Amino acid sequence: MTSRQANGVAQERRRYPPPLPQPSSSSASFRGCCCCLFLLFSFLALLVLAAVLVVILVVKPRKPEFDLQQVSVQYMGINPTAASSATVSLVIHMVFVASNDNKVGIQYSESRFTAMYRGIPLGRGTIAGFYQPAHSVRRIETTIAVDRVNLLQAEAADMVRDASLNDRVEFRIVGDVGAKIRILGVTSPGVEVSVDCSIAISPTKQALINKQCGFDGLTI
Repeated sequence: MTSRQANGVAQERRRYPPPLPQPSSSSASFRGCCCCLFLLFSFLALLVLAAVLVVILVVKPRKPEFDLQQVSVQYMGINPTAASSATVSLVIHMVFVASNDNKVGIQYSESRFTAMYRGIPLGRGTIAGFYQPAHSVRRIETTIAVDRVNLLQAEAADMVRDASLNDRVEFRIVGDVGAKIRILGVTSPGVEVSVDCSIAISPTKQALINKQCGFDGLTI
């Protein structure tokens, strides 16, 4: 082949480049199948979400009611240990009532309640999680035990004075109750019921003399 012919062939190749390789039909089918599956799952998820929203609108779930119904004093002792300190021991038994007026069940998570004196945590009680069916009332019990907790300076003096002069010592019981509504096997986002109770105990009578509770800002 002469040089002139070789140059002509090179010019033809530059003018008409070789065709690019076409994607195989199997890879195109695979991508199409993935797109179809993604659209199908998205549609099913939206369908389930729409069904749950419709059920919620029909059922109209309400917030659960969680009430501290009864408090009993099993033991209370205050022992001054020095001029400016004292130890307190306390055992109180609490009975809560959970009312579910909804058409669906409620799943409660584990709840903790703390006994406090003038903002100082003394002891804690726990209620295990449980499931409550629709249109039901359930009693739940727990005990808070305080074993010789030291109070210093002003708090100890206040407690000794309240117990000796007034025969009345006030405590606070605080806690959060977590609950979720279960509809068609689907659990809703959690809601919390805040419990804040003030109780007054007579050390000489070893008895409760006053109780006032607030739930989510409502005083009962």
